Parts: sequence; C-alpha cells; structure tokens
Amino acid sequence: MDKSFEPRQIESKWYARWEASGDFRPTGHGVPYSILLPPPNVTGTLHMGHAFQQTVMDMLIRYHRMRGFNTLWQVGTDHAGIATQKIVENQLALEDKTRHDLGREPFVERVWQWKEESGSTITNQMRRLGVAADWSRERFTMDEGLSSAVRKVFIDWYRAGLIYRGNRLVNWDPVLGTAVSDLEVNNVERDGHMWSIRYLTADGSDSVVVATTRPETMLGDVAVAVHPEDERYRHLIGKQLHLPLTGREIPVIADDYVDKDFGTGCVKITPAHDFNDYAIGQRHGLTPIEIFTLAAKVNDNAPEKYRGLDRYEARKVVLADLEASGLLVETKPHKLQVPVSQRSDAVIEPMLTDQWFVDLTSDTQKDGRPGGRKAITEPALDAVRSGDIKFVPENWSTTYTQWLDNIQDWCISRQLWWGHRIPAWYDEAGNIFVGEDEADARTHATTTPVGALRQDDDVLDTWFSSALWPFSTMGWPANGPVKNERGEIVANWENDKIFLPSAVLVTGFDIIFFWVARMVMATKYFTGQVPFREVYINAIVRDAEGQKMSKSKGNTLDPLDLIDGIEREPLVEKSTKSLLIPQVREKVEKRIRKDYPDGIPAIGTDALRFTFAALASYSRTINFDIKRAEGYKAFCNKLWNAARFVLMNLPEGEIPAPAGAPVTEAERWILTRLKQTLAEVEQHFVSYRFDLLAQTLYEFTWNEYCDWFLELSKPALSSDDAAAVASTRHTLLVVLETVLRALHPLIPFITEEIWQAVGPKLGMSSESNLLQRPWPDAAAIPTDDAASAEVEWFKNVLSGIRRIRAEMNIAPGKTIPLLLADGDANDRLRTAKFATQISFLARVEAPQWIESSANEPAAAAAVVGSLRVLIPLAGLIDLGAEKARLGKEIGRIETEIKKCEGKLGNANFVANAPAEVVMQERQRIADWNVQLGALREQAQKLG
Repeated sequence: MDKSFEPRQIESKWYARWEASGDFRPTGHGVPYSILLPPPNVTGTLHMGHAFQQTVMDMLIRYHRMRGFNTLWQVGTDHAGIATQKIVENQLALEDKTRHDLGREPFVERVWQWKEESGSTITNQMRRLGVAADWSRERFTMDEGLSSAVRKVFIDWYRAGLIYRGNRLVNWDPVLGTAVSDLEVNNVERDGHMWSIRYLTADGSDSVVVATTRPETMLGDVAVAVHPEDERYRHLIGKQLHLPLTGREIPVIADDYVDKDFGTGCVKITPAHDFNDYAIGQRHGLTPIEIFTLAAKVNDNAPEKYRGLDRYEARKVVLADLEASGLLVETKPHKLQVPVSQRSDAVIEPMLTDQWFVDLTSDTQKDGRPGGRKAITEPALDAVRSGDIKFVPENWSTTYTQWLDNIQDWCISRQLWWGHRIPAWYDEAGNIFVGEDEADARTHATTTPVGALRQDDDVLDTWFSSALWPFSTMGWPANGPVKNERGEIVANWENDKIFLPSAVLVTGFDIIFFWVARMVMATKYFTGQVPFREVYINAIVRDAEGQKMSKSKGNTLDPLDLIDGIEREPLVEKSTKSLLIPQVREKVEKRIRKDYPDGIPAIGTDALRFTFAALASYSRTINFDIKRAEGYKAFCNKLWNAARFVLMNLPEGEIPAPAGAPVTEAERWILTRLKQTLAEVEQHFVSYRFDLLAQTLYEFTWNEYCDWFLELSKPALSSDDAAAVASTRHTLLVVLETVLRALHPLIPFITEEIWQAVGPKLGMSSESNLLQRPWPDAAAIPTDDAASAEVEWFKNVLSGIRRIRAEMNIAPGKTIPLLLADGDANDRLRTAKFATQISFLARVEAPQWIESSANEPAAAAAVVGSLRVLIPLAGLIDLGAEKARLGKEIGRIETEIKKCEGKLGNANFVANAPAEVVMQERQRIADWNVQLGALREQAQKLG
C-alpha cells in the first residue's frame, strides 16, 4: 500500500473493474432483492439530492448482495418531455429556427440525436459515485420496450372505460403551450396588490364589493358568491349584478365555500380561470367563460376594447377603466403565492382545454363497470392500509392515504412533440379510435370511421410512463426477451418478474403523489402485485445553514466538485457550475469564494458517501456541511494508516490461523466488540437508520480498533511470547478484513483497495472483488464477556492517566510515577495482570499501591469505579490547576447524575421504558455516585 491515501487514484481504477467483472448483475441465486432507481431526467446532471439518495440505495444493494441475495438495481433515465424539448428548441433558436420550421418527425429525430450525444452525462456521473447498478439492463422511458408498455396500458384503460377525453381546467404554461402537472409548478411568494371592486345590482339599488388579486379575470366572471348564512347578503341571493365593463349581468349565489369573516365576504366566481371557482361553478351549473387564448392574451369573449391584450396589459387597462367609472374602491399591497412554471418561469394560467384524463374518482361507470376509484384508486389505498406496503418513516403513509382519499382525475396529455404520442385517432366527424396503430384502431372500432383518420398530436405526461417503471423495466408486456438498439437483452418478463415487488423504493416526499402512488395504481392493476414492499422517504439536502439549495441563491454544491475539489483559481473552468447561465454562475462563484477562500478541498467519493450516510436520519431535511465531510476524509485516512500499520507488522506470505482460542484478552475483547458492532449494524440496515449505522462503524473502527486495539497489540507484538505474537497478528488481520467488509457498502473504493492487500494474507484470492465476499457472519465470531470486562477496566485506567497528562500539560514522552488507592480485590488482580501494558502505553513507572493508613501525597486523580488513579503533584503538577480540574470533573459528573435522576423521576419513562433500560439508568446513578464520592474525597485531601 502507498504511504498516503489518494482517493482519485483509487477511484479511477476500481469502478471499471467492478462493472467489467459483472459484480452488479443478478447472481441468479438467493432470495430476490431489487431496487428501482427513480429515473433521473435524461437532461440532468448529478446534484446533491441525487448523490444522497443514490448513496442510500447503493449501501442497501451492496449489503444485500454480500448477504447472499439475488440483487438487482434497475437503472435508467426518463425522457423528460418538457425539459428535453425545451433544450432542443433553444438550440434551434440559435439557428433562428423553431420546431415548426422542421416539422414533427424531423424535430423528434433531432431530439433523439441530442439524446445520443448528451443523454448519458448523469449516468457517467453516477459511476463516479460508485453505484452498483446493473448497467447492462439500463432502460430509457422512450425505448421500444417501455413504449410498448405505455401503449398497452393506455389502450387497456381506455377500453375499460378508465381513460377519457374531456374539457376541464388544467395548469397551463402559456410560454411552453402545454398543460403541466402540479409537480412542475412552484408557488412563489411575490409582492402584489389586492383590488376591491364594486358590483352594482341590476336595479342600481344596492351593491357588493369583491376583492381580487387578478382584476383582469373579472371579464370572465359568471357569479358572485356569498355564504348562505351571511345576514349582510341574504337579501341579495338570487338577484342579478351588473358585471363592470362588460354589459353582462351575473347572479349572486350562496355557497359554503365562502368564508364570511374574510374580507367583504363576497367572492367573484371565474370558473374558466380558477380551480376553486371551477368547482363552485360545477356545483351551481354555471357555464364557464374563457377570456384568454392559450398564449394568455384576451380573447373574443371579452369586450372588444380588451381583445388581443396580454393578460398583464389587460390588467392595467381594466384597472384604469374601473377607476374612471368610480368602481375601484381600494388598492392595497398584498403578498401572494404565484404559481410559476418550473420549466419556463411563466406564471401558470388555469385554462379550460381538451385533455386526456385517467378516471380515478368514479365508483361505477354508466354501463355498470367499476369506475376508476374502485378499479385503480382503492386497491392503491388498500395496499398501504393492509401493510403490504410500508412507509419509513411510517408517518408518510398518512400523506399518501390523505392524497388518495381526496384525489382528482389525472390529466395525462401534454401539448408537446417529444414523448409517447397518444395512440388515438380521430375521423372527420370527431369520433375517437384507439389502438396500437391506425389499423388496430380501425379493427377495434365500434363505429364506422367517417373519412380519413388523423392521430392525436398530444403526447402523454412523463409521469404516465414512469408509473409503469416497476414492471415495464422487467420486460412486461412482452412474452420473451426484450433487446435494446444494440441487440443486447435488457429484460425478460418471464425471468425478471421474480424482482417484482422490489424490496424498497428510495425516494423523496415531494413525489409521493406524482410517482409513488401512481406506480402502486398501475402495478396493482396490471400485475396484481404491489410494486415495492417498503418506501423509504429520504430527507432533502440543504446547505450548512439549513437553507434550500438553489442556483438563484448561489448555495448549490456539485457532488463532483466535492469529490475532486476546486482550486481557487481558476474556479470557473474547474467547476461544473460553468454550465450555468452567467448571472447564476456569478452567484455560485461568489458563494464558493466566500465560504471556501482557498477553493473546495478534494474529499473523495468515499468521504462524501460516509457523510451522506451519517446524515441519513428520519428527519425531513439534512444540512450538509463540508467541514463534516472533511472529518470523514480524516476517517478514511485513519483506516488507511491502520491497515498500513497492520501490514507492516506482518511477515511475508499468508498468516495462518493459530490453533486454539486467541491468546490475549485484548484480542478476545476486540472480537466481542466486533460481534456486537455487526449485530447493531445489521439492525440499523433493517430499520433504515443509516446515521446510526455510520456512527456505529465509525466508533468501532476509529475508537476501538484503531485507537485501542492497535495500541493494545503493541506490547504483545514486541514481547517474547511467540504464541501471543502469532495470535495477535492473526486477530489484527481478521478484524481488519471483517471491518473492511462491514464498511464496504458505505465506502466501497478505499475498502476495496485495502482489502486487495489484506485478503491474500488470509488466503483469499486477489482475483475476486470485495463485493463478491460474504457479509461477516457475526454468529461465528467468538466472544468473551470476562475478557471484555477486564479490558474495559484497563481502558478506563489508561484513559484516566492520559486525561490527567493532557489536562496538566505533562509531556507525552515523560515517564511519571503512578499511585493507586482504594479499589477492591479485583482492582488489585487486574493491576497485576496489566502492569506491563499500563507502564508501556501510559509511560508511567510500575504502579504502586497506597494503603489507607499511609500518608497520601498531594496528587491528581482519576476515578475508575472505587479505584483512585493518582499522579503525584510534586515536580509535575500545579496544585491550583489540579483543584480546578477536579472541580470541573465533579461538575460534569453531577450533571450526568441529574440527567439520570430526571429520567427516573419521569413516571412515563419508568412505566413505558423496557425494564433493562430503567435498570441501566439506576446502575448509572450508582456508578456516578461512587465516582463523585471519590473525586470529592480527593478534592478535600488537596484542601
């Protein structure tokens, strides 16, 4: 092994070897265990959220593969209809062209060309992260196999009466010219105004005042609503109002939706451009009036004066006309939530348009067949309520069920060219024909088509194809092998359906509605199975101050920048942030220069992964601090140096296992702790507590193996006892090799590199990779509780001596006297047993006992149970400093006692905590009180 740990050199060689050796493919034996990668957009690059989520999945896959499961991590990318089309349209704009200049088919060909040239960026970045994904089975939501599944699902649901076409209100992006899902809309707080407008009754005898943030929409008002119990307006219900500026009259209606205590208690109703108003309009049978074109300009349904104006220009004219007519009552500043398209930054306009929908709400169809609620929605609800699918943390199941209980029909059509074109055709009379192609549509027609057929121009919502991911990626609905464009088999439903349901879905809470629930709906309907058994909801990564990472704030971090580091100069060229627009790049640059004046240090993939694991608790968000990541790089260095120490103390060739049990108590102690650690690690994997898992492995590796066992091994290795030397060497090696396997799911690169030097020493083939090794068998590790108790006593004595040395600034190399007082018979036996090790490791003279009748010199003390460990003050320690140190230690122990007393004084804790936990707290108080008494006695002796 090299003298120092250099992550880049290690990482550059191992991933290629893993992939080439087939380590990531299913083994074909063992219990199936699969994970579905939430398919990232083909347009994307790896961000912190991806890196965190994929680290969690990779840990699970590597762990279960080593446990002997038949593992599959199914990967692929999503065609990202809107984002991808926008990229290619932007490229055309640089050529002064639009997609319409090319035509549909040439444009789609141009998109495919872009995908082949640039669509693998994120998958290559995933390899840098070390993901153990089966790339031989990589899928793309627009490949032929998945496209076939999309067509079949659409056709089957349509023919079952569960997909329909209708004119309904949707989120409309007027810049992109398409409907968009709620997930593609951000609600952004902006400064606006609230305008109060007076509406006169038709006879002019009365009036009402309504308040609105969008006065231009009044041109499409069809009613004013009041609460039915509002005494102020009860006399007006059913009467007509003059709608200002339009010459129309509209009714006053009563609806419980109105909050009579908010504002004036009167609400204008514009069903064609507001979702709440649309629902009210349906309840009251009101006919919506659309006043905007799809480009968000005023249409011919408005008075001639306003036609053709952009909606915001129309607002200015409407307000001026209201003020001129004396009907504008008040204008005041108002903070409002504005729906903004993620893709275009355009303000979303609710629009009535003809779209395709999946029925998720009706109980029964007109012909008596089950409606969408019974056929699709309720089975998805039952899957969670019955426990077939479990959420981790469990509280997210409530979010899931509440959304499904109140679900609306799903708009699945998009007015784009890139995507799965809807397999529906229209004849000249407007009749709809659905099929695999035009011939199939005609074959299944229930009416005779009138004239020629034309295919629907719309494509399906990206989430429609993603909803099929659990089974479409496995080859459904094909009966045989599915091949990619290179002729390679990527799936075979007959063989691969063993991976359904997958073991766990790792995803964010923000797509529980848009992806998780829809996968359950589709998979239950078409396969009869749940898509996954558990859903682990990972946290959202924020910056060190807890702020959401965003390009506009300049607080984003690129995982590859953290892995490779960025020198301060030139920052732009070395950072992937150079791909950002100049204004955003400037913010990112400024933030990096402020927080990291010397640039971002290279921490390597393993340290980044360990950081993510250590942060992966059940919380909704995690704050990523690069300083913590630097700490885990130090952990990697510690592991590397420990391995070098072990290997340097071994002879050439294999190290044979000694006959019989380990010779030294230190060996038996470390093996006992190793077994306990593995048991804890396995439990943390089961409960998805990766933070506790990382902490457990960190503490064992750093504190117990590196700091203690390596130190405890030195006296044995330097002794003349050949049996102790051989046994210690073998235990050093065995524990290190076991730790490497246990750490491998978290930090695969460094563990592989070290293991290749360690494994052969134990007779393991260097031709194999660490991922091919079995998970450590905790049951096979011998334990010795008596030896553990002995070593823990020794550690406490040594720690006490070292603490005194450190706090009193005694030079580490100076040999000092050691006195022992009080204690019991066991303390004397243990002192005799460990006298050589204490002297060797603590740099002290041979321990001397002070009898209770003897005069005790002034000394600094540490307490181990009832034993006092004393370092004489004479010539070494300042008396006042020792008094201060004792006072501080007494205060610390008093605090610990209060904590225990607080727990035991809590009736709920005593009643509900396990009996052994309560007993442990009581024992802790007893132990602390013994130490406190000894420290107070020592302080009293010092005056």
